Amino acid sequence: MRGALKRNATISQLLQTQTRSNTDFFTDPVARIHQNLLREQAQSKRDYINFSHFFRRSTTKNCNEISPSLLSSAFSSSSSSSTTTAASLVKVGFVGWYLGMVKARPMLTKSVTCSLIYIAADLSSQTISSSTSFDLERTLRMAGYGMVVLGPTLHFWFNFLSKLFPKQDLISTFKKIAMAQTLYGPIMTVIFLSLNAYLQGENGAEIAARLKRDLVPTMINGVMYWPVCDFITYRFIPVHLQPLVSNCFSYLWTIYMTYMASLEKAGPTPN
Repeated sequence: MRGALKRNATISQLLQTQTRSNTDFFTDPVARIHQNLLREQAQSKRDYINFSHFFRRSTTKNCNEISPSLLSSAFSSSSSSSTTTAASLVKVGFVGWYLGMVKARPMLTKSVTCSLIYIAADLSSQTISSSTSFDLERTLRMAGYGMVVLGPTLHFWFNFLSKLFPKQDLISTFKKIAMAQTLYGPIMTVIFLSLNAYLQGENGAEIAARLKRDLVPTMINGVMYWPVCDFITYRFIPVHLQPLVSNCFSYLWTIYMTYMASLEKAGPTPN
């Protein structure tokens, strides 16, 4: 009997406690608001922790993925900028400017180059010969010959040979040398000696006498000098630069030619 009474009392107490809590929840608005605030704060804290963790992972991942590409692009841009700077330095240099002029105005550039080389060669020749006074007329004749005659003919001659023998092998090179020694060299030597004599006031008979005296020795010396120069020029030098290289070789030759042209005129050949 006593046990039954105790169980009934415990059950009634539990029912009263549950009833009181339910009544407080539905009737007390302050308690209800307090519980809602606690729940929202807990949810906000969980969201913040999850967002911070996600942000750290994303940042680490992006850094690992982007950094190498950024470094590579930076290195590429640095290399390209340095290459561009070097190329611009070459372009603004004298060699780059000259090569550009050879492509833009080939005949004029080669003619002016030939004229300058003939001026330098004539000045060297007059210095070596220890002449008492400087002959300006002679230098102007050499400059005009290089500008008007030799420069343009070298341009056309090298272009003609490159079309006739487009390869730069040994056989084509020897063919070009043979044509230069048998055609171009003799013709240009005759023109040089004759024109220079005419500009000095010599008549036809005196010009013929000069050619008879000077042509054969000049041709023999040319055969001894020019084949090696022509071999280097035709074998290894691009066509658009061949006149420049030939003019460089012709510096020493022109010193000799200006010396031959400055010799006293020969007497007319007796009949």
